[in-house]
Amino acid sequence: MTERRRRGNNGAPKLRIIPLGGMREVGKNLTVLEYKNDIIIIDCGMTFPEEDLPGIDVVIPDISYLIQKRDHIRGIVITHGHEDHIGAIPYVLKQVNIPIYGTKLTLALLENKLKEHRLLRSTKMHTVSHGERIKLGRFEVEWINVNHSIPDASALAITTPVGTVFHTGDFKVDFTPIHGEPIDLNRIAEIGSKGVLALFSESTNVLRPGFSPSEKVVGKTFDRMFALLKDKRLIIATFASNVYRIQQIINAAERYNRKVILSGRSMLNVMGIARDLGYLKVKPNTIVDIKDMDKYNDNQIVFITTGSQGEPMSAMTRISTGEHRRIKLQKNDVIILSAHPIPGNETAVNHVVNNLLEKGVEVIYESLSEIHVSGHAYSDEHRLLLNLLKPKYFIPVHGEIKMLLKHKEVAQSLGVDPKNIFLMENGNVLEMGRDEAKMVADVPAGEVFVDGLGVGDVGNIVLRDRKHLSEDGLIIVVLAMNRKTGELVSGPDIISRGFVYVRESTELMEEIRTTVHQSLKTCKSQKIKDWSGIKAQVRDDLRGHISKKMRRNPMILPVIMEV
Repeated sequence: MTERRRRGNNGAPKLRIIPLGGMREVGKNLTVLEYKNDIIIIDCGMTFPEEDLPGIDVVIPDISYLIQKRDHIRGIVITHGHEDHIGAIPYVLKQVNIPIYGTKLTLALLENKLKEHRLLRSTKMHTVSHGERIKLGRFEVEWINVNHSIPDASALAITTPVGTVFHTGDFKVDFTPIHGEPIDLNRIAEIGSKGVLALFSESTNVLRPGFSPSEKVVGKTFDRMFALLKDKRLIIATFASNVYRIQQIINAAERYNRKVILSGRSMLNVMGIARDLGYLKVKPNTIVDIKDMDKYNDNQIVFITTGSQGEPMSAMTRISTGEHRRIKLQKNDVIILSAHPIPGNETAVNHVVNNLLEKGVEVIYESLSEIHVSGHAYSDEHRLLLNLLKPKYFIPVHGEIKMLLKHKEVAQSLGVDPKNIFLMENGNVLEMGRDEAKMVADVPAGEVFVDGLGVGDVGNIVLRDRKHLSEDGLIIVVLAMNRKTGELVSGPDIISRGFVYVRESTELMEEIRTTVHQSLKTCKSQKIKDWSGIKAQVRDDLRGHISKKMRRNPMILPVIMEV
């Protein structure tokens, strides 16, 4: 875009707001702010693949726009340490080396990820405290304390040449937090009194009316459960990053003289970091190694595991299927799922619950008891923030379209001009000045798939083939042919994978061989001698025969061996 266009109609430079992730979806949050030759990035998250992405490990935003502008990027500023806000950073750093700014626990969690990717030495990380301001080019960023389900969560007040932009990050209003201070409403009100040009506000729970309950509600529930279930073995699944929840489980365990056993790699990693940094308070002998579990009676221990979202390889999923190496279900067990399914995970969670119930154990989940409260604001909390900040422009973020539309409705009910509310999509560009804001031409945006160590090497064609294989299976036809004469020397040998079981389908296998022989006769009569032409003829004839006989469409792979 030319400098003239970037300046807009009145000639004044514009602030460009470009979400590359987190719009009309839950996850992979990434927002770009650009003014002249300065760019900052707010969060850089990932999401987990849905069922229609076989073999994909994680999904990250497409940053091709940022790669083009790499010399203008002044830093990544992070609101908090959840995967949907920091999970893509290692993959981005491999393409663009950018300094990172965040609070203590946030960067400690990120440091662990950078070690795994061997990026720690080459990455510049700067720890900031709530209330601190950092100047990045023409932007000045202030971190503001908010409540969430992870410590050190922040909102960001960003001073730009055209006005103040406020980004809530993920937040809730909790006046009785487990650790630290309540949300800093005083500072938020002070910023609002000076004038806010634009508010970016997360929308995850805006559909829920009223105020979200305090995290302390869950602590009281755990206390009752530990008292009522004093003769049972307890296995509790929650998010590894929910330090406050785990603190309350530990508090209850200590009150009722139970030892705590942590299970799951991410649980052990996060709790180790939280304990080292002083965010988790534990008596010296409360946490014991899983190897020592047999030293205690069932009613003397409580397991805290990962897998509250039904993740395939998580500890709770492996427990539910009997595949966990150490924890085997017993009739005396009570399983507590202390989390709400993230949109898209409902089926996986239900599958785990059903597996557990089939094993004959008792399962307690959110709809049965107050064992979970959300870390995201309900509608009245959003009204409170809108009233305090009184933004001129409003951009709801971090949510599916139904959430964004509801958030727009909430803002309108408080007097925000509908013309000043922008429902954006990933890749949209909003140009904003002091007195005007408008959408302009989009930039490239989308999803990049991570499969093992490969980033972006799995595209639509590969995914199409994977779906085809998973739905219809594969037939491999092996032919040994004379290089000079083109005559069949041996075969065809038929290999089936995911189509039919060869030993029980001898009649079909003979029909396939007969069809292949007929294809070779057709090639001979039509003087088709090149291997690619012969393969195409075999493939087409087999596809037609199998479709007519079985109404199925397996992938057909002819292989010719020259002899």
